[in-house]
Amino acid sequence: MSTFAESVRAQFPILDQQVHGKPLVYLDNAATTHRPLVVRQAMDNFYAETNSNVHRGVHCLSQRATEQFEASRDTVAKFINARESAEIIWTKGCTEAINLVAATWGRANLQAGDQVLCSNLEHHANLVPWQMIAAEKGAKVVPIPISDDCEILLDELEKLLQTPTKIVCVKHVCNATGTVNPIEEITRLAHLHGAKVMVDGAQALAHVPVDVQSSMVDFYAMSAHKVYGPMGMGALYGRREHLEAMPPYQGGGDMIRTVSFEGTTFNEIPNKFEAGTPYVPGAIGFAAALDWLNSMDMAGMWFEEAELLDYATQMLEDLPGFRIIGKAKKKTAILSFVHESIHPHDMGTILDRAGVAVRTGHHCCMPLMKRMGVPATSRASLAVYNTNQDIKVLIDGLKEAVALFQ
Repeated sequence: MSTFAESVRAQFPILDQQVHGKPLVYLDNAATTHRPLVVRQAMDNFYAETNSNVHRGVHCLSQRATEQFEASRDTVAKFINARESAEIIWTKGCTEAINLVAATWGRANLQAGDQVLCSNLEHHANLVPWQMIAAEKGAKVVPIPISDDCEILLDELEKLLQTPTKIVCVKHVCNATGTVNPIEEITRLAHLHGAKVMVDGAQALAHVPVDVQSSMVDFYAMSAHKVYGPMGMGALYGRREHLEAMPPYQGGGDMIRTVSFEGTTFNEIPNKFEAGTPYVPGAIGFAAALDWLNSMDMAGMWFEEAELLDYATQMLEDLPGFRIIGKAKKKTAILSFVHESIHPHDMGTILDRAGVAVRTGHHCCMPLMKRMGVPATSRASLAVYNTNQDIKVLIDGLKEAVALFQ
């Protein structure tokens, strides 16, 4: 067992159970990670000691809740090295963050004939919102080609940018293959040609360093439940100049400054984009998860995670009949594969009976599946609490599946 897995597994009691009479091996972390006890305790403490709405009250509990809520925003800003906390907008998750940008920045800036570039690696959440706004405005969404190893072809991107482009939409880490995209280089090329950059960072925060100032991205979407935080919580980073120029996303609550029947004036950022009662305990849980990560040697943790991925890759490559989908030179945390004669759904069902939780399907990446010539894959995705023993159980389960079908 790795040093990190050994030290943290006790903080995840959900892992200490059996399914179908077998010890649980949880390898579905790209779909959602589990929460350490400190995250649950932070959220429970809010409900037990502070529960109150934010920004509106002069009483003690409301002021305390507001302080914790805004301190959580500070934590997210520092974790990704944003210039200021006002550049962090709370959302329900990564998907809403991208929809916010498409519906506000996109509606204000896209015109008939404009080009939006989305990579062939994209999750539907960073493609469909752009298709929707493009259809409304008469713009077009064009795919950025990828290699057979599932890497963005930068020379092809540069060619596409010769046609006037408004925005380039890419993942930081691909949820279906683990590909780590060269965000800084993509942003450099896009900015060179006057395009903005929207990054889907859902899979990144738990597995790679994120620095929005260094990368110079324009927008960066985040998901709490992919980084050991609560479900239903996320955030959008946007450069101040973009957020100030964008119209509001929804109306009501803290996004207003004055309201009359003659007209409404809107609040400053970040409040302008945070209509209604926010998910305050979710923000606190998100920050607690990032604080928990910061309490560890993240470089060492990621090194051990890379070693575990290498171990799993080597073990799988030794099994006849299997093919790994996604062999990027730089990848993390995800092992996606197919078998020559067993459908991924059948594979996943057999693995479940062995106590192994993997994800099967197109992983909300149907264009990628089409590009790779497969209907779906089985995906084992890693987290800090996974071990070599987990991989051995996975491999034994795959062997059992093959024996059963033969």
